[in-house]
Amino acid sequence: LGVSPATVRNDMAALEDEGYIAQPHTSAGRIPTDKGYRLFVDKLAGVKPMTAPERRAIQNFLDGAVDLDDVVGRTVRLLAQLTRQVAVVQYPSLTRSTVRHVELLSLAPARVMLVLITDTGRVEQRMIDCPAPFGETSLADLRARLNSRVAGRRFADVPQLVQDLPDAFEAEDRGTVATVLSTL
Repeated sequence: LGVSPATVRNDMAALEDEGYIAQPHTSAGRIPTDKGYRLFVDKLAGVKPMTAPERRAIQNFLDGAVDLDDVVGRTVRLLAQLTRQVAVVQYPSLTRSTVRHVELLSLAPARVMLVLITDTGRVEQRMIDCPAPFGETSLADLRARLNSRVAGRRFADVPQLVQDLPDAFEAEDRGTVATVLSTL
């Protein structure tokens, strides 16, 4: 800090006299009072607007994000860096969510995008490179079978609910079906 111990003691005494910190008992350190916390929160509320370079840096930082977990992780790190404060985030866990709907979209003959929507409104997207081309009819069949088995069920139960699903398809599609299901 570049100040003497006496200066620190005097400043701590002044903060205590003004009611910002308190010493609960003789051998304890000082802790913030409600007034001290209020001052801290009020100072946080006076955050200045971001500059254009800061906005561009944030956009570049988030551009490489792959899924929601990655976006949240990157956002927390960025928030901590920008504010020089601790950043903590909590959001619903995917494993505790209930599946509302599964969508399968053909992007190319051997590339599928799986979109999973949960009861919390969370949307998970996964790109899947299939071992062989997968026709629209087979994809629609898989989508219907998946939704009939997993809609309304807990996400954590999905692997068990779909483990025998490849057997319901023609031999040439089983590998692709298994690949799609392995992403759940």
